[in-house]
Amino acid sequence: MISRNFRAMRFIVVALMCVCETTGICRAAQDKESDKPKQPQQKLAVGSKVYIAPMDGFETYLKAAIVKKKVPIELVEQREKADYEITGVSESKKAGAAKIIIMGSWHSAEDASIKVSNLKSGEVVYAYSVHKGNSTHGKQTSAEACAKHLKDEGVASK
Repeated sequence: MISRNFRAMRFIVVALMCVCETTGICRAAQDKESDKPKQPQQKLAVGSKVYIAPMDGFETYLKAAIVKKKVPIELVEQREKADYEITGVSESKKAGAAKIIIMGSWHSAEDASIKVSNLKSGEVVYAYSVHKGNSTHGKQTSAEACAKHLKDEGVASK
């Protein structure tokens, strides 16, 4: 069983990796050496085949959210058949006694981060992190936020 501290650290590390790769902070030194203009970040084409990697059960919520939000991609069950892969982490923290008594809220706090990578080039084409401090429906809420933003920001328009 993985301890809470380890899971929290893993979530933070993956979230930071997503932010670094998306913003290019990790490649800042390389970019300074080359005077090439930055290329716009690639988006997923409509109808792209996408594999969702196992994420301790969060992948089930993410698949359902992608279908519910009508994200125009094709989900595949085998990584070999995919053009892109979604990886990430999620964490739920149930409301403590203080929150329940003082705030009158029993809703959980949810954190999730996803990263979409091109399987051929290895390039990260989209990353998103969400924090829901008072989530009524738990992981479903954070998965739907990820799917909504993927649809709006990560998939190219028709």
